[in-house]
Amino acid sequence: MNIQQGATQAPVTGGALLQALFDAMPGRAAFLDVELRYRYVNREFLLALGATEDCVIGKFVEDVLGAQAASLYKAAIQNLSANAPQRLRRFVDDASGARWIEEELRPFTPGGVMQGVVCVARPLADAEQQCESDRLELLESHRTREAIHAAVVDSALDCIVVIDAQGRVVEFNPAASATFGYSREHAIGRTVAELIVPVEMREHHNSGLERFRAGGPASVIGQRVELEATCADGSRIPVELAITAVGSGPSALFTAHLRDLRPAREAQTQIERQREALYQNEKLAALGSLLAGVAHELNNPLSIVIGQALMLREAAQSHASFDTHFEEFAERGAKIETAANRCARIVKVFLAMARQREAERGRVEIPDLVERVLELLSYGLRTAGIEVTKDVPADLPPLLADSDQLHQVLLNLVVNAKQALEAQPAPRRISIVARADQAAQKLDVHISDNGPGVPDAIRNRIFDPFFTTKPQGVGTGIGLAVSRGLIESHGGSLTLEPPQPGAGAVFAIRLPIDAVSIESVAVAENTATAAQRIKQRRALIVDDEVEIAGLLGEILRRLGFDCEIATSGDHAKQAIAARPADLILCDIRMPNGDGPAFYDWLSVEHPQMTNRIAFVTGDVLGPGADRFIARSGCPIIEKPFTPEDIRLVTDLLCDDAAA
Repeated sequence: MNIQQGATQAPVTGGALLQALFDAMPGRAAFLDVELRYRYVNREFLLALGATEDCVIGKFVEDVLGAQAASLYKAAIQNLSANAPQRLRRFVDDASGARWIEEELRPFTPGGVMQGVVCVARPLADAEQQCESDRLELLESHRTREAIHAAVVDSALDCIVVIDAQGRVVEFNPAASATFGYSREHAIGRTVAELIVPVEMREHHNSGLERFRAGGPASVIGQRVELEATCADGSRIPVELAITAVGSGPSALFTAHLRDLRPAREAQTQIERQREALYQNEKLAALGSLLAGVAHELNNPLSIVIGQALMLREAAQSHASFDTHFEEFAERGAKIETAANRCARIVKVFLAMARQREAERGRVEIPDLVERVLELLSYGLRTAGIEVTKDVPADLPPLLADSDQLHQVLLNLVVNAKQALEAQPAPRRISIVARADQAAQKLDVHISDNGPGVPDAIRNRIFDPFFTTKPQGVGTGIGLAVSRGLIESHGGSLTLEPPQPGAGAVFAIRLPIDAVSIESVAVAENTATAAQRIKQRRALIVDDEVEIAGLLGEILRRLGFDCEIATSGDHAKQAIAARPADLILCDIRMPNGDGPAFYDWLSVEHPQMTNRIAFVTGDVLGPGADRFIARSGCPIIEKPFTPEDIRLVTDLLCDDAAA
C-alpha cells in the first residue's frame, strides 16, 4: 500500500519508514499535524470514507469527519503524552457501514517536539459494539430518569426532603424552600433536625435514625402522621408527614413528603364558621317568626291599654277642677300609659330587628336612639351591676339615617361591652359620649367600658366576619362586622380606638351630618303639618276585635268623624254599598273577608275610595302582607297605636281625598 502525500506536505524525517509503517497497519490510519489537518492517510482510510485523497489531504478534521469528531480529537490531544496514548470510541456511519470504532492517538515527537499525531482506528467486535451500545443506552436512560426525577421533584406541590442515614439533607425541593424559608443551597448538607424538627422532638428524631441504622424497626416509615415543623423564622406550622426508605443501614436514604396543613385547616375552620353562621341565621329566622307572633298577640291588648289609659287621663284631667280625686286618677292613667308605651316600644324594637328590609332613611335623633337602646337593655345592665353614664347633649344635630340600623349598631356595641364586663370585679362601667364636630360636619359617638380591653394580638381581626373570642353559644362573630358594614353604608366609620392605660375597649362611631337633606325632610314634614285640616266626615272602621274597633271609633269621634264599625270584610262591603265613607281604617287579618280581599273588591266597585283607606295591623312580617302592602301603597298603622298616629293618617288621607 502506498502512502499518499499532498502537495503542501512538509518534509518529515524518516518518510520512507513512515510510509512502510502506514502500509503495514491494519484498519484505517492517518497522520495529523498539530493544527489537526490531515497530512497522510492510508488506502483503508480513504475506502472507509469513500473519498479521494484530494478531498482529505490538507483538510481539517472538522471538514472531513465533522464537528463532533473534531471535538473528541481536540480533547484527546490535550491529554496526550509519550507514555500515555489516548483512546476514544466513536460511532461512524460511512462507506464501510454503521459501526463503532476505537481509535488510538499517539504523538509524533522527533527531537522531543511534537509535530503531529498518528491515529490508528480499528472496528470493535460485535460483542464490544453491543457492550458500548448498552453502556451508552444505559447512560442515556440514566440521564433521562434524572431529568424526569428533577422535573417531578421540582414541580411537586408538596415539600420533598431527602436525607441520608446520618440525617443530612441531600435534596430540598422548591416547595420545601417556599414553605420552610430555607434555600436549597443553605439546606443541602445540614441536618434536617436543625432545619425543621422542633427542639423538643430532636432527641426522639436522632434516636430513631440511630435505631434504623442499627437494623432496628422504624416508627414512622410507611405511615402518615401529623405533627409540627419549624420554619426559618422560628414559627411552627402543622404538617402531614410520610417517609419512605431506600436501602438500609449506613447507606440508607429517606424521602420525606411533607404537606403544609395550614390551608386545609383554615378551610375547615371556615367551613365550621359558615356552618355555625348558618345555624345562627336559622335560629334568628325562627326567633324572628316567634317575635312576629308574640308582637301580633301583644299589639292588640297594648293598643287597648294605651288608648284607654290616654282617654282615662284626659277625662280625669277635665274633671280635676271640680273634684281633686280626679287628679289622682289622671296620674294613675299617666303611669299606665307610660308603662304601656314602654312595652310598645320594646315590641317595635323586636319587630324592627326581625324584619328583613331595605334601609329607610329619615330624621334620626341620637339622644332618643341612645335612650331607646338603654331602655331595651336596662334590666340586663341593672342585674349585672353595670353603671351606665351618658354624655349625650340634647341639642345634637339630627342625622339622615336608618333608625333601625343605627339602633342595631348601638345595641351590638353596648351588649359587647356588657359581656366584656360580666367577668370583671366591681365597679363595672359603660360610658356613652356623643359630640358634634360642626367644622367637619360629623357626629361622633364613643362607647367605652372599664373591662379588660382588646388584646393587641387580635385588634386587627375583631371586625373580621365570624371572628370571636367569646365562648361557644355566646357570640357568632358577626356583630362587629355587620355593625361596621351598616355604619360604612351611611358614609361613616366604626373603629376601635387605641388602648389607654387603665381603660377597656373604646369604639368610635363617626357619621356625617347631612344638613341639607335633613332640612328638606323637616320642611316636608312641616308642610304636611301645616296642611292638616280636620273635617267632619264619615269613617268606616273594619276590625274583628271589638275593643280595638271601639277604641278607634272613640279616637276618630274626637277628631270630628261620624264612625261606623264593621267586624269583617263582608260586613264592610255591605256598609260601603249602603253609604260611602270619607275614611276607612281596616284590619288586614280577619275572618269572613280579610283586608286584601276587601281592598280588591273596593278597587272594582268603588275605585275612587282606594285612596281613602289605611290598614291597621300588628304584624307586617308575613310575605303575603308584605306583598299586599307594596302592591296597594296604602298607609299602615302599626299596633299599638296612639291617637296621634291616627290623627296623622286621617289628615293625610282626607287631605289627599280633598285634593
